[in-house]
Amino acid sequence: MSDTEIPIVIKHAGKRYDVTVDTSLPGEVLKAVLFSLTNVEPERQKVVVKGGQLKDDTDMSKLGLKPGQVMMMMGTPSGKGIQAPKEKTKFVEDMTDAQLALVSGAPPSGLQNLGNTCYLNSTLQALRYIPELQQELTRYKEQTGEAGGSGFGSSFASGSGGLFGNLGVGSVGNLGDLAGAMRDLYQNMGETTAGVPPLVFLEALRRAFPQFAQKGKDGRYAQQDAEECYSQILHSLRTKLRIKNENEDTSFVDKYLSGKMSSTLKCMEDAPDEMPIETTEEFSNLKCHITNNTNFLKDGILAGLKEQIEKESPTLGRNAIYEKSSRIVRLPKYLTCHFVRFFWKREINKKAKIMRKVTFPFELDATEFCSDDLRSKLIPVRDTLRDLHKDASDRERARKRAKVQPSADDIAGGNAGAGGFGSGAASAPVVPVPVVTSILDEKEPDWQEALKDKLDPEIMKDEGCNPSGLYELFAVVTHQGASADSGHYCAYVKKDDSDGKTWYFFNDDTVTEVDQTKVETLYGGGESHSALIVLYRALSLTPPTKKD
Repeated sequence: MSDTEIPIVIKHAGKRYDVTVDTSLPGEVLKAVLFSLTNVEPERQKVVVKGGQLKDDTDMSKLGLKPGQVMMMMGTPSGKGIQAPKEKTKFVEDMTDAQLALVSGAPPSGLQNLGNTCYLNSTLQALRYIPELQQELTRYKEQTGEAGGSGFGSSFASGSGGLFGNLGVGSVGNLGDLAGAMRDLYQNMGETTAGVPPLVFLEALRRAFPQFAQKGKDGRYAQQDAEECYSQILHSLRTKLRIKNENEDTSFVDKYLSGKMSSTLKCMEDAPDEMPIETTEEFSNLKCHITNNTNFLKDGILAGLKEQIEKESPTLGRNAIYEKSSRIVRLPKYLTCHFVRFFWKREINKKAKIMRKVTFPFELDATEFCSDDLRSKLIPVRDTLRDLHKDASDRERARKRAKVQPSADDIAGGNAGAGGFGSGAASAPVVPVPVVTSILDEKEPDWQEALKDKLDPEIMKDEGCNPSGLYELFAVVTHQGASADSGHYCAYVKKDDSDGKTWYFFNDDTVTEVDQTKVETLYGGGESHSALIVLYRALSLTPPTKKD
């Protein structure tokens, strides 16, 4: 336990919760922990502290907390009502860590920093939220035929003994197998809410790619670039993780995370006998090149799709200027975009960072980057799907508004007055609510019927691609600082079982929930956290699940 961590007791609704408070973090972190324990939303919590009530921005170091100090919390979770439990109540303090990980609302596991390994932790957290990757890793078997789940990983999940068991590193046999190490690590993380040390995966990464084993002059492992780590992990998975069944034998990365680019290389000088060269190649991320004129993600991507290079001309017999124009001919289900912020600065002889603010959208339309042929097939689907999602969003907002509006009986009885429901106090005059046609009165559209004539049959045969060109943002890897050789990496991942506006913030082994507005601050413009990698997933072709 560090000097800033203090064990205290929280009393709520007749129960006691042993909580460790990190006084170097703001009050919102403690409130998030209490939410996971009591199911009382942070905004409904009233925690009595020195000087009043705990707030999100409370400086915990100034509260004078003592070990074992008892604090009171008031508040109840929101909901329609309380139902009798079908099973005997199991109190949080009686649960194992593995059981706690399965509790609704429990925070996901973080990853311990093993010495400048934040670049790895943030990358792994972003990749973890690709469900198809989890499925294929579960099916993955090493060359030894071991299906996983053995060795150190199971010891960690149960909290049993043994040096490596307590570290929760997974099977030592995976030291030479990155895919197997990733599978076991994710399994460990799914069985705990504590921070997991990615020891075996880190060692497997360093063995596969020695650049991540470099040390500085002080003898410590050096900070690395998260984008290089991300690319090397995909490179390894492309080889090791293959999807094999009756109909296909392909790489997981090629199927879900890689697109195809068609390029034309044309000489810009007077070489009439030299024909343009047409090529097709795969890509695993789109580069957003940043110049003095780059303000938006799409600007940087479009700039990268047209570039000038110098190479030898076979007809001119010397170097000449060529223009390379590229367009996407296949969009993957998961699209990675990389902000090229780091460059080698000769004056200081090290990597520096481009601080310029570049905004990125929460919904990305990638049709602008595609070939004319692919664009013509995507646009009809794009337009229809965009309308369907807008309709679903409007309906969800209407349902929420309907829940808070008083009923006709309440209005007639004057219950909506200032005295409140059932109050004997004088009521305010009741203003009649006009009857209007609501979107809820209209029949919900049939998504399958609306899309069936728009979807291209050939594209739909490729389940790993995006048939609409529309994407939604679901993960961001950020960097804080001015150099790739220093600073700090974190990750933000969208929480899907929420209102769509809540994100997880992964800062090594510390995991908190933040509002979407926090993600909007990651555009850059200074040395604070700015997006380095943004991950998008294809917008769903099926209606979103209605929220209670």
